[in-house]
Parts: sequence; C-alpha cells; structure tokens
Amino acid sequence: MRTSSAAPAARTGPLVAVLCLCVALVVGMVSAINLAIPALAAGDLHPTAAELLWVVDGYVVVFACLLVPAGALADRVGRKGALLAGMAVFAGGTAVCAAAPSVAVLVCGRVIAGVGAAAVLPTTLALLVGSATARHRPRLIAVWASMTGVAAVLGNVGGGAAVQLGSWRALFLIAAPLALVAMLCAARVTPRPPRQPRPIAVVSGLLLTAGCLALLYGLVSAPGSGWTGASTLGGFGASVLLLGGWLNHELRAEHTLLDPRLFGVPTLRAGTLGMAVVFAGMFALMYVNGQYLQYAKGYSVLGAGVRLLPMAAGLWLAPRATVPIVRRFGPRAAVSLGLAALAVGLLGASFADSATPYPWYAVCATVIAAGCGLATPPLSDGVLSALSADRVGLGSGLQSVARELGSALGVAVVGSVLNARFAAALPAALRGTPAPSTVAAARARTSDPATLHAVVTGFSHAMSAGLRTVAALVVVAGVLVVHWLPRGRHPEHLDRLAGSDQVA
Repeated sequence: MRTSSAAPAARTGPLVAVLCLCVALVVGMVSAINLAIPALAAGDLHPTAAELLWVVDGYVVVFACLLVPAGALADRVGRKGALLAGMAVFAGGTAVCAAAPSVAVLVCGRVIAGVGAAAVLPTTLALLVGSATARHRPRLIAVWASMTGVAAVLGNVGGGAAVQLGSWRALFLIAAPLALVAMLCAARVTPRPPRQPRPIAVVSGLLLTAGCLALLYGLVSAPGSGWTGASTLGGFGASVLLLGGWLNHELRAEHTLLDPRLFGVPTLRAGTLGMAVVFAGMFALMYVNGQYLQYAKGYSVLGAGVRLLPMAAGLWLAPRATVPIVRRFGPRAAVSLGLAALAVGLLGASFADSATPYPWYAVCATVIAAGCGLATPPLSDGVLSALSADRVGLGSGLQSVARELGSALGVAVVGSVLNARFAAALPAALRGTPAPSTVAAARARTSDPATLHAVVTGFSHAMSAGLRTVAALVVVAGVLVVHWLPRGRHPEHLDRLAGSDQVA
C-alpha cells in the first residue's frame, strides 16, 4: 500500500474522528427514521402506508444502489472532493426533510440525502486505508467497521430521542448542521490523494445501478406481497435481466467499472457474500427490535432505543479483538467465530417473549453485535486486498453495497416469516378485513386485555420463527464464506485482475 499521499502521523487521530462522524451520520440515518415512523404517521403530513414505505426506503434504495459507481467515481475525480460534495448533498437533502411541507417533498429530500450518502460511505474507508501504513491498515479497517455497526444502533437511539422531543422533524434539524460541521472538519484534515485518470464506465454504472435497484425493490416488496407476489417477482426478474446485461457488457468492454472476473478470486467472493450474510443477521434483529421492546416488553420509544446500547458496545469493542485473532490464527478463524456468534445470538433471541427478562435479550443482542464486529473487518480487508491500491474506492463501494443488500435480505426474510405467522396467529376477533399487520395496528383495534395478550403472544412466536430462519441462512451461507477464505495466518497474495489494464 502506497503512503506517499498519506496524512502525517500526527493528523491520523483527527482524520479518523472526522471520517467516523461522517460514517455515523450517513449510516445512522438508515435506522434513525424507524422509531420516528409512528410520530410521522400521526403528524401533520398524514402519509399513507405506501408513502411511509418510501420515506423509509427512498434513502436506503438510492444509497445502496449508487455505492459502487460512487466509489469508482471517487477514485477517478478525487476522494476528498467526492467526500465533501457528498456531505454537502447529504446536508442539503436532510434540510429539505426537516422543512418538508408535504410527503412528496420529504421523500425527495430523503432521495437527495441518499445520493450524498452514497458518495460519502465508500470514500471514508478509501481515505482511511490510503492514510495508513500496511501495519496500521487492519486497525483502521476495524475502527471503520466498528463505526458502521455502531451508527446503525445509535440511529435508533437518535430516532427515539427525536420522537421523545415531540417531533420527527427534530431528527433532521439536528442531522443537517452536524453534517455541515463534519464537512468543514473534513475539508481541514482530510488528505488529497492523487486522482486516477481513467475513462468513466457510464453504461456499466447505469446497468449495475438499475440492476441493484430492481433487486432491492424485489426484496423490499417481499414482506408485504410475498415471495411469489407480482412486485417481488417483477423486481427479481428485472434484476436478472439488468445484471445479466451488466455482466455481458463488462466482459466485452475495454474499460470496465467492476470486472466480473474479479469474483473468481475466492477472497473477494468470501468478502462480498460474508458482508451480506453478517448484515442480514444483524438487521433481521433490528427489524423486530422496535415492536418487541415497545409492545411485548412495554418500553417507551426512547426506552426501546436506549436498550439497544449494549449492541453498540459489542459492535465497538469486538472489532478490536479481530486484529490479534487474524494475526495469530488467520482471517478464517475470526470470520468463523463471528458467524458462529451471530447464529447463536439469533437463535437465543428467538426464544424471547413478553415474559423473557430484558437481560437475556440484551445478552443475545450483544452476541449478535459482537459476531458482526468480529467478522466484518477481515471480510472488508478481503475485498480491498483483491483490488489494487488505486481502486480502493471501488472496493469500498462493493463491500458497502453487499452490506446494504444483505440488510435488505435480512429484513425481507424475517419480515415475510413474521407477517405470515402473525396473520395466522391473530385472534378471531381481529381477523376481519383488513387484518392488522403489526402489533400497533392490532392495539388500535381492541382494548380487550385477553385479545391483546394473544396478539403479543402471536407476535413473539412469529418473531421466533423469523429469527430462526435467518439463523439457518447465516449457517448455510457462512459455510461457503469460510470455505472461500484463505487458510493460515496470512492472507494469500492474489494475482489481482484489478491490477491489469483490463480493469479500469
């Protein structure tokens, strides 16, 4: 790894702090809106259920689909400039959300913020890696991986705090100026690595973005319309066609965005699939957290968010244990341990119901977070190690989009099982048309204690089935991930296709 453009050692601390703040803002905004949804639904904008879905997913979909093109573009036009532009766009979109006079404007603001976030996330990792010596690179990747996980938990706390303050707008009113502060600090401490003047693969970027968009649409539709529903199958079918077109174009193009032949490198395959699996597991739990803690356990919105803080501790501390494990036993050991912890935590959480003491649930959530924290740094390093140093932005975008797709998959799987089992378990008094699809909707239909107890019991059983399904998915896919990882203490030195002139 070249360090000629690295920041001086004395500035590494401020650089890490500023880039972690940027990561916390753009990743935290994915989950921050979740606990604010009830207040938004009851607010002055009066959104429909479909509009609420786009308020939540408009940001996530745009964010995820643009990560690879944004990372590649940052390598070409300059990573510092891409970071600053991304933070400015993110701040502008967030400000639009805060002042939105209608749902349409709110959704537009979320989409704009998602565009900015896509430019920020892969660039932060690329700048961190570019500022590090080979010896310090694993530690910095671990710090970055810690922050991406912690931000998801802190986003829930922030959303709960915003609701407690009395307005969903408070969430955006706080985030917008923080983004501007982060941008100004980044302008001061971030180094300016040299640009990589290569042609921009416009057609490849459009096909890949559209393919990811269709895939995400199918995953987002699955919990509501089912895996065989028209919107779900339509999204999956369109993604097959578009990603197939991208694959065909990339194999023929002189200048590629992401050469598909790179996936012949086992470490790259393991890194991308592993990131998807890890975040599928963690976000499966994040999806059910709100309803479980608020309705099964009876905590307030803010109380539910605060009770996720043990997850933040696991996500922050576990990656620090990864570096010595990898040095002593190799990446396969760290990833295996992390995936095992993730599966065990999901299985343990599946036994939780309204009578389960909170400490049990907290331990399970912390084990899940620790598993994510242990596995993520070596998986991220595996993706980056398969690419040459001047394509770190592209590699960062690739592992980030794998993470976002995995998160959507985890939500889709647990949401589909949860919805089906919950509908089947509803008491007869609530099986009218339309039947309530959440505990909150059921509570709005009845105040009978026996009926409400049956609703919560049905939700707990449905949640258990969903979490066990995701745990099985983690085990099955994890076997492949571990199989592809190199044996021994030191990652294999790969014959990188990315270092050839074929990959632009």
